[in-house]
Amino acid sequence: MPIAARAYAVDRPDDRFHPFSFERRDPRPNDVAIAIRWCGVCHSDLHTARGEWGGTKYPCVPGHEIVGEVTAVGSAVTKFKEGDLVGVGCMVDSCLSCSACQAGLEQYCEPGFTGTYNGPEQGTGGNTYGGYSDRIVVREEFVLHVRHQPEDLAGVAPLLCAGITTWSPLRHWQVGPGKKVGVVGIGGLGHMGVKLARALGAQVVAFTTSPSKREDALALGAHEVVVSRDKEEMAARRESFDVILNTVAAPHDLDPFLLLLKRDGTMVLVGVPAEPHPSPSVGALIFRRRSLAGSLIGGIAETQEMLDFCAEHGIVADVETIRIQQIDEAYERMLRSDVKYRFSIDMRSMAE
Repeated sequence: MPIAARAYAVDRPDDRFHPFSFERRDPRPNDVAIAIRWCGVCHSDLHTARGEWGGTKYPCVPGHEIVGEVTAVGSAVTKFKEGDLVGVGCMVDSCLSCSACQAGLEQYCEPGFTGTYNGPEQGTGGNTYGGYSDRIVVREEFVLHVRHQPEDLAGVAPLLCAGITTWSPLRHWQVGPGKKVGVVGIGGLGHMGVKLARALGAQVVAFTTSPSKREDALALGAHEVVVSRDKEEMAARRESFDVILNTVAAPHDLDPFLLLLKRDGTMVLVGVPAEPHPSPSVGALIFRRRSLAGSLIGGIAETQEMLDFCAEHGIVADVETIRIQQIDEAYERMLRSDVKYRFSIDMRSMAE
Protein backbone atom coordinates (compact mmCIF):
# COMPACT_ATOMS: atom_id res chain seq x y z
CA MET A 1 0.00 0.00 0.00
CA PRO A 2 1.22 3.57 -0.66
CA ILE A 3 2.41 5.42 2.45
CA ALA A 4 0.60 8.61 3.48
CA ALA A 5 3.08 11.43 4.01
CA ARG A 6 2.90 14.98 5.30
CA ALA A 7 5.25 17.73 4.18
CA TYR A 8 5.78 21.45 3.72
CA ALA A 9 5.79 22.61 0.10
CA VAL A 10 5.74 25.68 -2.12
CA ASP A 11 3.51 25.97 -5.20
CA ARG A 12 5.37 28.77 -7.00
CA PRO A 13 8.67 30.70 -6.71
CA ASP A 14 7.24 33.50 -4.53
CA ASP A 15 5.15 31.20 -2.33
CA ARG A 16 5.48 30.67 1.40
CA PHE A 17 5.73 27.09 2.64
CA HIS A 18 2.46 25.42 3.60
CA PRO A 19 1.35 21.95 4.73
CA PHE A 20 1.11 19.43 1.89
CA SER A 21 -0.15 15.85 1.95
CA PHE A 22 0.82 13.22 -0.61
CA GLU A 23 1.62 9.51 -0.93
CA ARG A 24 5.02 7.85 -1.00
CA ARG A 25 5.18 4.83 -3.27
CA ASP A 26 4.25 1.38 -2.10
CA PRO A 27 7.66 -0.01 -1.03
CA ARG A 28 9.20 -2.34 -3.61
CA PRO A 29 11.30 -5.41 -2.71
CA ASN A 30 14.53 -3.33 -2.70
CA ASP A 31 13.06 -0.29 -0.90
CA VAL A 32 13.62 1.05 2.61
CA ALA A 33 10.81 3.03 4.30
CA ILE A 34 12.10 5.73 6.66
CA ALA A 35 10.49 7.95 9.29
CA ILE A 36 12.38 11.25 9.00
CA ARG A 37 13.67 12.66 12.31
CA TRP A 38 15.90 15.53 11.14
CA CYS A 39 16.42 17.37 7.87
CA GLY A 40 19.14 19.93 7.24
CA VAL A 41 18.43 23.13 5.29
CA CYS A 42 20.76 23.65 2.33
CA HIS A 43 21.08 26.79 0.20
CA SER A 44 20.24 24.55 -2.77
CA ASP A 45 16.81 24.10 -1.20
CA LEU A 46 16.24 27.84 -1.39
CA HIS A 47 17.53 28.12 -4.97
CA THR A 48 15.19 25.33 -6.06
CA ALA A 49 12.10 26.39 -4.12
CA ARG A 50 12.42 29.94 -5.46
CA GLY A 51 13.06 28.79 -9.03
CA GLU A 52 16.46 30.48 -9.19
CA TRP A 53 18.14 27.63 -11.07
CA GLY A 54 15.24 27.02 -13.44
CA GLY A 55 13.46 23.72 -14.00
CA THR A 56 11.70 23.57 -10.64
CA LYS A 57 8.59 21.40 -10.68
CA TYR A 58 5.83 22.51 -8.33
CA PRO A 59 4.64 21.65 -5.80
CA CYS A 60 8.21 21.50 -4.50
CA VAL A 61 9.20 19.75 -1.26
CA PRO A 62 12.95 20.40 -0.73
CA GLY A 63 15.32 18.68 1.68
CA HIS A 64 18.26 16.38 0.95
CA GLU A 65 20.05 16.16 4.30
CA ILE A 66 17.91 13.47 5.89
CA VAL A 67 18.36 11.38 9.02
CA GLY A 68 15.69 8.99 10.20
CA GLU A 69 14.71 5.55 11.40
CA VAL A 70 13.85 2.56 9.26
CA THR A 71 10.19 1.59 9.66
CA ALA A 72 10.03 -1.21 7.08
CA VAL A 73 12.21 -2.95 4.48
CA GLY A 74 11.37 -4.76 1.27
CA SER A 75 11.77 -8.52 0.89
CA ALA A 76 15.06 -8.19 -1.05
CA VAL A 77 16.74 -5.70 1.31
CA THR A 78 19.82 -7.12 3.02
CA LYS A 79 21.71 -4.14 4.48
CA PHE A 80 19.05 -2.58 6.71
CA LYS A 81 16.44 -3.65 9.23
CA GLU A 82 13.58 -1.99 11.05
CA GLY A 83 14.84 0.39 13.74
CA ASP A 84 18.19 1.23 12.08
CA LEU A 85 19.34 4.85 12.10
CA VAL A 86 19.95 5.86 8.50
CA GLY A 87 20.69 8.80 6.25
CA VAL A 88 19.61 9.88 2.78
CA GLY A 89 21.56 12.52 0.88
CA CYS A 90 21.17 14.33 -2.42
CA MET A 91 20.41 11.25 -4.55
CA VAL A 92 17.76 8.56 -4.32
CA ASP A 93 18.50 6.69 -7.55
CA SER A 94 20.67 6.47 -10.67
CA CYS A 95 21.03 4.13 -13.62
CA LEU A 96 23.63 2.04 -11.69
CA SER A 97 25.00 0.74 -14.99
CA CYS A 98 26.99 3.54 -16.67
CA SER A 99 30.75 3.88 -16.18
CA ALA A 100 30.34 6.51 -13.45
CA CYS A 101 27.87 4.43 -11.46
CA GLN A 102 30.01 1.32 -11.88
CA ALA A 103 32.92 3.31 -10.43
CA GLY A 104 30.85 4.27 -7.37
CA LEU A 105 30.44 7.84 -8.59
CA GLU A 106 26.67 7.91 -8.90
CA GLN A 107 26.66 11.72 -8.69
CA TYR A 108 28.13 11.75 -12.20
CA CYS A 109 25.61 9.21 -13.58
CA GLU A 110 25.72 9.70 -17.35
CA PRO A 111 21.94 9.59 -17.95
CA GLY A 112 21.56 11.67 -14.78
CA PHE A 113 20.91 10.73 -11.15
CA THR A 114 17.54 11.18 -9.47
CA GLY A 115 17.65 14.03 -6.99
CA THR A 116 16.03 13.51 -3.61
CA TYR A 117 13.71 16.32 -4.60
CA ASN A 118 12.74 17.87 -7.93
CA GLY A 119 13.30 14.48 -9.70
CA PRO A 120 13.00 13.20 -12.30
CA GLU A 121 12.33 9.71 -11.03
CA GLN A 122 14.10 6.89 -12.87
CA GLY A 123 11.79 5.17 -15.33
CA THR A 124 8.75 7.40 -14.82
CA GLY A 125 10.16 10.93 -15.02
CA GLY A 126 7.91 11.85 -12.10
CA ASN A 127 8.76 14.54 -9.56
CA THR A 128 10.44 13.54 -6.30
CA TYR A 129 9.66 15.06 -2.92
CA GLY A 130 12.39 15.60 -0.35
CA GLY A 131 13.00 15.66 3.36
CA TYR A 132 10.75 18.52 4.51
CA SER A 133 8.37 15.63 5.20
CA ASP A 134 7.72 12.99 7.79
CA ARG A 135 8.40 9.89 5.64
CA ILE A 136 10.40 8.81 2.62
CA VAL A 137 10.87 5.58 0.65
CA VAL A 138 14.30 5.03 -0.96
CA ARG A 139 15.92 2.10 -2.76
CA GLU A 140 18.43 0.30 -0.58
CA GLU A 141 21.48 1.28 -2.63
CA PHE A 142 20.98 4.97 -1.73
CA VAL A 143 20.42 4.57 2.01
CA LEU A 144 23.33 5.05 4.42
CA HIS A 145 24.09 3.75 7.89
CA VAL A 146 24.34 6.41 10.62
CA ARG A 147 26.59 5.35 13.49
CA HIS A 148 26.57 8.58 15.53
CA GLN A 149 24.79 8.69 18.88
CA PRO A 150 21.08 9.60 18.81
CA GLU A 151 21.73 12.91 20.58
CA ASP A 152 23.99 14.00 17.69
CA LEU A 153 21.50 13.47 14.87
CA ALA A 154 20.54 17.12 14.36
CA GLY A 155 24.18 17.83 13.51
CA VAL A 156 24.54 14.64 11.44
CA ALA A 157 21.83 15.64 8.95
CA PRO A 158 23.90 18.36 7.18
CA LEU A 159 26.74 15.87 6.69
CA LEU A 160 24.58 14.31 3.95
CA CYS A 161 25.25 17.35 1.73
CA ALA A 162 27.60 19.88 3.33
CA GLY A 163 29.78 17.07 4.68
CA ILE A 164 30.08 14.99 1.53
CA THR A 165 30.40 18.04 -0.74
CA THR A 166 33.62 18.97 1.06
CA TRP A 167 34.80 15.42 1.89
CA SER A 168 34.76 14.19 -1.72
CA PRO A 169 37.26 16.76 -3.10
CA LEU A 170 39.44 16.56 0.00
CA ARG A 171 39.76 12.81 -0.55
CA HIS A 172 40.07 13.01 -4.34
CA TRP A 173 42.95 15.50 -4.11
CA GLN A 174 44.53 13.41 -1.33
CA VAL A 175 44.43 15.97 1.44
CA GLY A 176 46.21 14.80 4.56
CA PRO A 177 49.41 15.23 6.59
CA GLY A 178 51.98 17.39 4.82
CA LYS A 179 49.38 19.20 2.69
CA LYS A 180 48.44 22.85 3.12
CA VAL A 181 44.77 23.46 2.40
CA GLY A 182 42.82 26.69 2.09
CA VAL A 183 39.06 26.85 2.67
CA VAL A 184 37.35 29.89 1.16
CA GLY A 185 34.11 30.89 2.85
CA ILE A 186 33.08 29.96 6.38
CA GLY A 187 29.44 29.01 5.95
CA GLY A 188 27.52 25.75 5.79
CA LEU A 189 30.01 24.14 3.40
CA GLY A 190 33.14 25.95 4.54
CA HIS A 191 32.80 25.14 8.22
CA MET A 192 32.62 21.44 7.32
CA GLY A 193 35.62 21.83 5.00
CA VAL A 194 37.67 23.23 7.87
CA LYS A 195 36.62 20.48 10.29
CA LEU A 196 37.26 17.65 7.84
CA ALA A 197 40.57 18.94 6.47
CA ARG A 198 41.87 19.39 10.02
CA ALA A 199 40.72 15.88 11.02
CA LEU A 200 42.48 14.48 7.93
CA GLY A 201 45.74 15.94 9.24
CA ALA A 202 46.27 18.86 6.87
CA GLN A 203 47.46 22.36 7.71
CA VAL A 204 44.25 24.38 7.32
CA VAL A 205 43.93 28.06 6.47
CA ALA A 206 40.47 29.63 6.42
CA PHE A 207 39.73 32.58 4.12
CA THR A 208 36.95 35.02 4.94
CA THR A 209 35.97 38.53 3.91
CA SER A 210 34.85 39.22 7.50
CA PRO A 211 37.48 39.88 10.19
CA SER A 212 34.74 39.14 12.73
CA LYS A 213 34.82 35.47 11.69
CA ARG A 214 38.47 35.00 12.63
CA GLU A 215 37.83 33.57 16.10
CA ASP A 216 35.00 31.37 14.83
CA ALA A 217 37.20 29.85 12.12
CA LEU A 218 39.98 29.13 14.61
CA ALA A 219 37.45 27.46 16.91
CA LEU A 220 36.36 25.23 14.02
CA GLY A 221 39.93 23.97 13.63
CA ALA A 222 41.72 26.33 11.25
CA HIS A 223 45.40 26.84 12.01
CA GLU A 224 45.31 30.31 10.46
CA VAL A 225 42.68 32.75 9.23
CA VAL A 226 43.24 35.16 6.34
CA VAL A 227 41.01 38.12 5.55
CA SER A 228 40.88 37.83 1.76
CA ARG A 229 40.29 41.55 1.29
CA ASP A 230 43.63 42.31 2.95
CA LYS A 231 46.15 42.43 0.09
CA GLU A 232 49.15 42.16 2.42
CA GLU A 233 47.80 39.04 4.12
CA MET A 234 47.11 37.48 0.72
CA ALA A 235 50.51 38.43 -0.73
CA ALA A 236 52.30 36.87 2.24
CA ARG A 237 50.86 33.49 1.28
CA ARG A 238 51.61 33.44 -2.44
CA GLU A 239 52.46 30.03 -3.94
CA SER A 240 52.10 28.12 -0.67
CA PHE A 241 48.92 26.00 -1.00
CA ASP A 242 48.51 22.49 -2.34
CA VAL A 243 44.71 22.65 -2.48
CA ILE A 244 42.16 25.42 -2.06
CA LEU A 245 38.56 24.42 -1.48
CA ASN A 246 36.35 27.30 -2.61
CA THR A 247 32.86 27.02 -1.12
CA VAL A 248 31.57 30.50 -2.01
CA ALA A 249 28.34 30.42 -4.02
CA ALA A 250 28.49 34.05 -5.16
CA PRO A 251 30.42 35.41 -8.17
CA HIS A 252 33.88 36.66 -7.20
CA ASP A 253 37.38 37.13 -8.59
CA LEU A 254 39.19 33.79 -8.53
CA ASP A 255 42.62 35.14 -9.48
CA PRO A 256 43.78 36.19 -5.97
CA PHE A 257 43.24 32.62 -4.80
CA LEU A 258 44.81 30.98 -7.86
CA LEU A 259 48.00 32.95 -7.16
CA LEU A 260 48.19 31.32 -3.72
CA LEU A 261 48.59 27.86 -5.22
CA LYS A 262 51.94 26.13 -5.55
CA ARG A 263 53.06 24.71 -8.84
CA ASP A 264 50.63 21.87 -9.63
CA GLY A 265 48.23 23.14 -6.98
CA THR A 266 44.47 22.90 -7.48
CA MET A 267 41.55 25.12 -6.55
CA VAL A 268 38.28 23.19 -6.38
CA LEU A 269 34.95 24.97 -6.74
CA VAL A 270 31.99 23.44 -4.90
CA GLY A 271 29.68 26.46 -4.73
CA VAL A 272 27.38 27.16 -7.70
CA PRO A 273 26.70 30.90 -8.10
CA ALA A 274 23.52 32.16 -9.73
CA GLU A 275 25.72 34.23 -12.09
CA PRO A 276 29.13 33.18 -13.52
CA HIS A 277 32.41 34.06 -11.86
CA PRO A 278 34.54 36.59 -13.75
CA SER A 279 36.80 34.69 -16.13
CA PRO A 280 40.09 33.84 -14.38
CA SER A 281 43.48 34.80 -15.80
CA VAL A 282 44.87 32.05 -18.02
CA GLY A 283 48.40 33.11 -17.12
CA ALA A 284 47.86 32.26 -13.47
CA LEU A 285 47.13 28.70 -14.57
CA ILE A 286 49.72 28.27 -17.30
CA PHE A 287 52.81 29.62 -15.62
CA ARG A 288 52.58 27.34 -12.58
CA ARG A 289 50.66 24.41 -14.11
CA ARG A 290 47.85 25.15 -11.68
CA SER A 291 44.41 23.60 -12.03
CA LEU A 292 40.93 25.01 -11.55
CA ALA A 293 38.47 22.19 -10.93
CA GLY A 294 34.96 21.46 -9.75
CA SER A 295 33.41 18.75 -7.60
CA LEU A 296 29.81 17.60 -7.13
CA ILE A 297 28.64 16.08 -3.82
CA GLY A 298 30.00 12.49 -3.66
CA GLY A 299 29.20 8.88 -4.44
CA ILE A 300 27.35 6.59 -2.07
CA ALA A 301 30.45 4.64 -1.00
CA GLU A 302 32.42 7.78 -0.17
CA THR A 303 29.38 9.25 1.61
CA GLN A 304 29.33 6.20 3.85
CA GLU A 305 33.08 6.56 4.34
CA MET A 306 32.56 10.19 5.37
CA LEU A 307 29.77 9.34 7.82
CA ASP A 308 31.87 6.61 9.43
CA PHE A 309 34.91 8.92 9.65
CA CYS A 310 32.79 11.62 11.28
CA ALA A 311 31.29 9.14 13.77
CA GLU A 312 34.78 7.90 14.67
CA HIS A 313 36.14 11.43 15.13
CA GLY A 314 33.09 12.95 16.80
CA ILE A 315 32.42 15.35 13.93
CA VAL A 316 29.00 16.89 13.29
CA ALA A 317 27.86 20.13 11.68
CA ASP A 318 27.26 23.18 13.86
CA VAL A 319 23.50 23.63 13.69
CA GLU A 320 20.63 25.70 14.95
CA THR A 321 17.51 23.56 15.30
CA ILE A 322 14.16 24.84 14.07
CA ARG A 323 10.59 23.65 13.65
CA ILE A 324 9.28 23.09 10.12
CA GLN A 325 6.89 26.01 10.66
CA GLN A 326 9.94 28.32 10.82
CA ILE A 327 11.29 27.40 7.38
CA ASP A 328 10.41 30.69 5.65
CA GLU A 329 12.13 32.66 8.41
CA ALA A 330 15.13 30.33 8.13
CA TYR A 331 15.40 31.06 4.39
CA GLU A 332 15.43 34.81 5.03
CA ARG A 333 18.08 34.39 7.70
CA MET A 334 20.17 32.20 5.36
CA LEU A 335 20.17 35.02 2.82
CA ARG A 336 21.57 37.31 5.53
CA SER A 337 24.17 34.69 6.56
CA ASP A 338 22.49 34.77 9.96
CA VAL A 339 23.15 31.18 11.03
CA LYS A 340 26.12 29.26 12.42
CA TYR A 341 26.29 27.28 10.24
CA ARG A 342 23.33 25.20 9.20
CA PHE A 343 19.66 24.96 10.15
CA SER A 344 18.39 21.50 11.05
CA ILE A 345 14.64 20.86 11.13
CA ASP A 346 13.22 18.78 13.96
CA MET A 347 10.63 16.82 12.00
CA ARG A 348 8.67 16.02 15.16
CA SER A 349 7.27 19.51 14.61
CA MET A 350 5.37 18.18 11.58
CA ALA A 351 2.79 16.85 14.04
CA GLU A 352 2.00 20.34 15.36
